[in-house]
Amino acid sequence: MRVVRGIWKLLVGIKDLLVLIFMLLFFGVLYAALSMAPNPAPTTTGSGALVIRLNGTLVEQPANVDPLSLINRTSEVTSEYRLRDVVYALRAAAKDKSIKAVVLDLDRFVGGAQATISDAAAAVDEVRRAGKPVLAFATGYTDDSYQLAAHASEVWMDPLGAVMLAGPGGSQLYYKGFLDKIGVTANVYRVGTYKSAVEPFIRSDQSPEARAANQALADSLWQSWQQNVTQARAKAKIAAYGGAPETFIAGAGGNIAQAAVAAGLVDKLGDRIAFGNRVADIAGGEDAPGAFKTVSFARYAAANQAPSGGKIGVLTVAGEIVDGQAGPGTAGGDTIAGLLADELARDRIKALVVRVDSPGGSVTGAERIRSAILAAKAKGLPVVVSMGSVAASGGYWVSTPADRIFAEPSTITGSIGVFGIIPTFQGTLAKLGLSADGIKTTPLSGEPDVLRGTSGKFDQLVQLGVEDIYKRFVGLVSQSRRLAPEKVDEIGQGRVWAGGTARQIGLVDQFGSLDEAIADAARRAKLDPKDAKPLFIERELNPFEKFLRDATLADDESADVVARDPWTRAARQPQQIAMRAMDDATRILSGPAIQIRCIECGGLAEPGGKASREGGILEMLKLLLGS
Repeated sequence: MRVVRGIWKLLVGIKDLLVLIFMLLFFGVLYAALSMAPNPAPTTTGSGALVIRLNGTLVEQPANVDPLSLINRTSEVTSEYRLRDVVYALRAAAKDKSIKAVVLDLDRFVGGAQATISDAAAAVDEVRRAGKPVLAFATGYTDDSYQLAAHASEVWMDPLGAVMLAGPGGSQLYYKGFLDKIGVTANVYRVGTYKSAVEPFIRSDQSPEARAANQALADSLWQSWQQNVTQARAKAKIAAYGGAPETFIAGAGGNIAQAAVAAGLVDKLGDRIAFGNRVADIAGGEDAPGAFKTVSFARYAAANQAPSGGKIGVLTVAGEIVDGQAGPGTAGGDTIAGLLADELARDRIKALVVRVDSPGGSVTGAERIRSAILAAKAKGLPVVVSMGSVAASGGYWVSTPADRIFAEPSTITGSIGVFGIIPTFQGTLAKLGLSADGIKTTPLSGEPDVLRGTSGKFDQLVQLGVEDIYKRFVGLVSQSRRLAPEKVDEIGQGRVWAGGTARQIGLVDQFGSLDEAIADAARRAKLDPKDAKPLFIERELNPFEKFLRDATLADDESADVVARDPWTRAARQPQQIAMRAMDDATRILSGPAIQIRCIECGGLAEPGGKASREGGILEMLKLLLGS
């Protein structure tokens, strides 16, 4: 039998090798073909309605597309749309005579962070100010999709749909009881009364401090969301409908869609054919019922990219901060520092804007990026930070060199705190009837001893390391913001703040978009803000990577797997919450021993249900058990 098993393993190995060789050859030929005959951006995209069909999430910087995910359609592929592409396509459409209207197809929009959607909504407002109609359609709306749809001139919904406004909030998974059952001890080292990232490992519920802080943050974000929507759509009875939708439903005779109309949230009820006929009246029709002349967003965005090549460098720090190299969507310390160093060597830019959209992560990765930004300051370049949806913990660490910090009212920032976590398994071994013993030559020999538990000496050293980094963090903020260290410690302690409050307590200087940050940097560099153009400091996609990106952003609906109706999305929330909890645990356990990370930001700053890792509880167990 051993011989048979050996032969079988050999055959499986040969099969896997042949598949790998075939895939390498296929993608190699494809890459060569794309490199030899690049497809230039079209100079014309036709006339009609620009259709922005967001079948996925809206993000600051999309992650690289995994080729295997495109081949293996059994795994879910969620498209990521770059905010910059959407904004500049809308701005171009506002001035383009060939664009008769803009259609926001939000039927399968997964969502985005509140501040990210606000920036896209502001671009929608520009289209409307140019006198062009913007029509939104969805089978049903949730918080994210409605925040964007509210800025349209006409909001359409399927008669079978509903508007479900939930507001920020929800449950979080706590692991302590489970860890106790399997005998795992979570050794936690932290500074910060509100550094609740580690609480799920040591508690069965929220601490009173964490509950108060999280509630205040959620209330602030919800207030900001309501203000944004109400300003865009004054007739919408947001507060009343959000607080008691059943009252409107009863008034509409139980018809949920009509209740949304009565509340002023929706203008028209109709299916896709009726909606298409309405757009056809504006943009021109086609032969089929409900068909209208369309302009592809993918092609239009390619033809109307953000202006670049100017003298204001824009460096993006997006996603989790990690050590070493990393692709887009993850902030690799060496990658970002290298990109900036290369640009400084070219001596082209006169000022630097750092666009931060990160909850933090590695201390050393964040310090690597901060040092690179300081090198720009050493060359005499003004440095301005533009905060996106989240710039917390390590995201705030890299913001400290700024001469001025811009944020949005719904930006999530702060989280000035440090923590570390090391699991040990003495309890697990005892439950299995196992034990461990050994020898030492110094008090730190074999530490951290995951089999017998960490020693008091080791715990003391790690805690001192955490406290030292926290003291350094407070010092950086104190120097940057010109605040007394005692004041920084008071507003620090790991607490997370919304942008509105952060401005009041001195963590940010003013509200403003990326464009306003660029204009401010230009003034500091003695340049005319009207003529200041950005130069985006980023690695350009090669033809093969562009092909993969375009494959996921196709305008057709054949490949997406996102539910249209709000009922199905609500039913999937328990699974999404569990996925996010496991993802958060995996991030902590697989990260550095000492971290500056805002885990609590994830549920408020990321699109619903978006998790970056797979494997769930099995992967977490593997990390816990060190396998």
